[in-house]
Amino acid sequence: MFNFKEIISVSLILFSVIDILGSIPMIIDFRRKIGHIESEKATLVAGFIMILFLFLGERLLSLFGVDVSSFAIAGAIILFLLGMEMILGRNIFKHDDLDSSAASIVPIAFPLIAGAGTMTTLLALRSAYAIQNILIGVLLNLVFVYIVLKSSNWIGDKLGKGGIDVLRKVFGIILIAIAIKLFKSNLVVG
Repeated sequence: MFNFKEIISVSLILFSVIDILGSIPMIIDFRRKIGHIESEKATLVAGFIMILFLFLGERLLSLFGVDVSSFAIAGAIILFLLGMEMILGRNIFKHDDLDSSAASIVPIAFPLIAGAGTMTTLLALRSAYAIQNILIGVLLNLVFVYIVLKSSNWIGDKLGKGGIDVLRKVFGIILIAIAIKLFKSNLVVG
């Protein structure tokens, strides 16, 4: 049964984890490096990854002998390196050979939208909320993600080069902080 309160809770939790607004400087940066990002493709692929992981995530990871914490730490390292790229203005990941179709999937759809944080959150949500409410929350977030991806050129024009540079540095630090938090919360000392 659909529960409006659960849908709002799931939507807000996913919104904060996906943090598409915080990713705007990175999206603008990728548009600058590769030209065009296929917003529809990125949104659909991210949605597919999230729904697949919602239903098969733990089984898929266990198939490879990987636990959720290890997966989250690997995602944290990628987010850390993306944050370093944003702050230092250096390319850590190779972007030269990327076309817009490939960049729409990696790194936009994964790990930016449907990254380790989103996936581990989906597993946690599954234990606390009804599946249909989680699916609606995912769908609502994907609509918002699509709108942000589609309007990133307009946002970039409004901010200007100086504004984008400042935002890229600030959100690079925030991305590194999120990566460290994700790393710390999944580090098992023992």
